[in-house]
Amino acid sequence: MGVKTFISLVDVNMLFPAFTFTKLRATHEGIIDTTYIVSTATDSYILKKYEREIDEKIHQDKKLLLKLKASGLNVPSFVASSEGWYLYEKLKGKQPKDVKSFHIQALARFMAKMHKKTAKMSAHSKFIHRYNIQNVLIFTKLNYFAYYKKLQVLRNLTQQNDGIIHGDIFKDNTIFDGEKIGVIDFIDAANGEFVFDIAVALLTFNTNKNNPYFLNLFLNTYNQKAPKKIHKTQLLKNIKLASKFYALLRINKYKNTSRAKELIF
Repeated sequence: MGVKTFISLVDVNMLFPAFTFTKLRATHEGIIDTTYIVSTATDSYILKKYEREIDEKIHQDKKLLLKLKASGLNVPSFVASSEGWYLYEKLKGKQPKDVKSFHIQALARFMAKMHKKTAKMSAHSKFIHRYNIQNVLIFTKLNYFAYYKKLQVLRNLTQQNDGIIHGDIFKDNTIFDGEKIGVIDFIDAANGEFVFDIAVALLTFNTNKNNPYFLNLFLNTYNQKAPKKIHKTQLLKNIKLASKFYALLRINKYKNTSRAKELIF
């Protein structure tokens, strides 16, 4: 989340006359799309402007959220759109700080249920193909060769198509209302491998160098309801790949290695 395109409260009310918004607050996280929180006297919403040409993805996002919501998953509903601005339900709760066992179990149950639903679905593209990995590796080799040596294994990264994955369930894309989990920001969901989806999530939910307790707790909970069982050795391998994958993307976006370093191990 973050802001690249500025808008006033007056303009928002002109765009969405069916609402009477009284507050507008910019967010400060994220680097790609513009995100505000807007509120009426009784409710709050997420207001987004996608700073890229992704009409097809927006259409897919609306359909995916509807299907996930209908299956009982706590995801935001699409509310309305106007002149390139999109209004979504704001889920109740807050992002987790200190991860506890119940966070891991809730995450595992959510992902198992989501994967069981999306295993029968297909997106318009494959997750890893969207990121031009080979080009980013070339940039890294020319500018950060020491890091390239650790990341070059990504040259051979492939994924089987298990169904649609979120691909970005970091802690800042989750909301907890007590022990109830909600997941947001499905705009970049695509076809991919379920174990990779899990590995990405555990990068920030299990930051203590693959805490065996949290790993086992996640797997035991996930495998009870999952469309396919995930094995620990398979997951550990994908956690390493996921950390390198997102480290590489950070190098490309931030043009420095300080933020990438925390993901390389």
